[in-house]
Amino acid sequence: MLARALRVSAALVAFAAVSGRGDAQQARQLTAADYARAERFLRANVLPLVSGIGVQPAWLGGDRFWYRSNTATGSQLIVVDPSRTLRSSCSPDTGRCDAAIDDREASRARVEFARTGGRGRAESVSPDGKRAAFIRANNLWVRDVATGRETQLTTDGVKDFGYATNNAGWIRSDNPVLLWSPDSRKIATFQQDDRPLGEMYLVSTRAGQPELQAWKYPLPGDSAISMIHRVIIEVDAPRVVRLQMPPDPHRSTLCDHVVCRGNDWADVEWYPDGSHVAFVSTSRDHKREVLRVADAATGAIRNVLEESVATQFESGNGVVNWHVLPASNEVIWFSERDDWGQLYLYDLATGRLKSKITSGEGNVAQLLRIDAKNRTLYFVGNARERGRDPYFRHFYKIGIDGKGLTLLTPEDADHDITLSPSGLYFVDTYSRPDVPQISVLRDLNGKTVLTLEKADISRLLATGWKPPMRITVKARDGKTDLYGLMYSPTTLDSSTAIFPIINHIYPGPQTGSVGSRSFSPARGDAQALAELGFVVVEIDGMGTPWRSKSFHDAYYGKMGDNTLPDQVAGMKELARRYRWIDINRAGIYGHSGGGFAAADAMFRYPDFFKVGISEAGNHDNRVYEDDWGERYQGLLVRGPNGSDNYAAEANQSLAKNLKGKLLLAHGTMDDNVPQNNTLLVVDALIAANKDFDLLLLPNRRHGFGNEAYMVRRRWDYFVKNLLGAEPPKEYPLGQRK
Repeated sequence: MLARALRVSAALVAFAAVSGRGDAQQARQLTAADYARAERFLRANVLPLVSGIGVQPAWLGGDRFWYRSNTATGSQLIVVDPSRTLRSSCSPDTGRCDAAIDDREASRARVEFARTGGRGRAESVSPDGKRAAFIRANNLWVRDVATGRETQLTTDGVKDFGYATNNAGWIRSDNPVLLWSPDSRKIATFQQDDRPLGEMYLVSTRAGQPELQAWKYPLPGDSAISMIHRVIIEVDAPRVVRLQMPPDPHRSTLCDHVVCRGNDWADVEWYPDGSHVAFVSTSRDHKREVLRVADAATGAIRNVLEESVATQFESGNGVVNWHVLPASNEVIWFSERDDWGQLYLYDLATGRLKSKITSGEGNVAQLLRIDAKNRTLYFVGNARERGRDPYFRHFYKIGIDGKGLTLLTPEDADHDITLSPSGLYFVDTYSRPDVPQISVLRDLNGKTVLTLEKADISRLLATGWKPPMRITVKARDGKTDLYGLMYSPTTLDSSTAIFPIINHIYPGPQTGSVGSRSFSPARGDAQALAELGFVVVEIDGMGTPWRSKSFHDAYYGKMGDNTLPDQVAGMKELARRYRWIDINRAGIYGHSGGGFAAADAMFRYPDFFKVGISEAGNHDNRVYEDDWGERYQGLLVRGPNGSDNYAAEANQSLAKNLKGKLLLAHGTMDDNVPQNNTLLVVDALIAANKDFDLLLLPNRRHGFGNEAYMVRRRWDYFVKNLLGAEPPKEYPLGQRK
């Protein structure tokens, strides 16, 4: 693919190799036409050129489902009945289908298909659909869905000590955090005590007096953090039952919030009969986990088992993998104690280990189904198939006795799995970054029941588009394989061209630079940036998840590492491998954690990275939310001289090392990573008498990185300072007629 001898546009980059490769003659001016070409590779422009890219099932009665199929002529409504092996296209106007599907099912699908949505209520609906819980004035209420009648469930909630509060400092929401019992008669939730906490402040930009925003935002090392007082609420009475235990730290086994996916409260499970609640208490530093069971009627607590780790405990990737099985008096527990994420079987009554369920290399990433009757588990796993990208997800089944491990998705690809409500079928959409999606319906033996969609990228290919190259390089140790993607100009002429290399980084530790291994026609602006005359790389370094526990913990307690030794080693290896990469002109950019890493790279490797763009970086984790730093850096410990174990990892302590060109960008109303993170670096650069560039975006919150203005400024900065060319002045990105 990369050996295609295609002519490089002279207006883009006209590099002529001198002395083999080191120096190059460069185009001094890029035009609006060059930027327009690059703009065609942004997601908003290439996505309409792809049809059948995936299936997101919306379940109807039983295992029937509908989904939206995007075609060259528009969206199409598809209804599927697995029991009859039927896939029917339906008119979104009349609901008529090509095959005999229940009219009521088709009509319901048509209504959902046509719905444009809008923001719904901030509430949690009961399993029977009859009641909805919501927060009002720091207390919990329920609304009768049919009549609209409202009932107050709690009365003692006050400011900063309210019920079902959804505040982790770095993220806030009005959605209540709770879990309904299966019979819709009880609610498990908590009263969150934020009263002793310090506040974060943001000031808006506007004519006249600015508006002050203030909210509770704990920091690493604070004497107090958010604490949750667990309760059970009997809805009919109503009556509040307080669990007989001290409050828990506002922590979970999965993420740096107690809400880790959607609106789900992590680490809480009701017994099927609603008599008890199982939950896990996580220590402030994420090193100790205790599984407990509460009597819903009395609040009495029983400890079942506990596990302690040296670094930080994690219960899976994206979902919590522990579950209680009251009928058989057992617990399925997840642990990385053997360096991989495995499942273990415990006795629910005694906490005694009965057996290990999974073993060997590779992770149980997501336990999706427990068939207690047949004693079979179904899980998404990775890194189990030799010779394949270890980040590819596959679907497996295994007996609770640890026997009969079976691969249900054999294709060498990344598999996105959605189970039907009954668990008897699953939709499997599989692809790779360089191979588009195929969606099939399978049964629980892995047999294909129906082929649903095959993505068509013919129109995309006709534009000259090409996928990124999958790459493998060695880590800092010279032994460990690292995986990533590389983007190069579609008009690459490898015989004459030579290109600067730019690293697009997100160091983790909760994710990596590449992200999903599924096919996408555009990943941010990486390919668009490449079209301007660069090679862009994304490498998942040591310290990112989905590999072994030791791999993930590679820089635990040393957050300033930021995978940078791996990034540099990988980039140098690629330059040795491909002569058209100019390693002497290396740049780097990233957002949020990537912004932290990009500035860090400019300070720790000032002779290697010549240009960097740091957006919304959490440059000093002492002024970022408590749970992030305390999980991955450890608790803040102050020495007798006033120093602490976070200081050496803070970017402002290294700012004096800057040699290259650095652009710092931040939104002034960023309530995830407040702007003082960047201003600390600015202050240090000024003190060191260093030149730099600063872009503050008024009233922007954390997600400004994909905003057209920021993207254009990012392109301009690399074109001018790394490519040595002049960008078109004020190109109107996203505003073409």
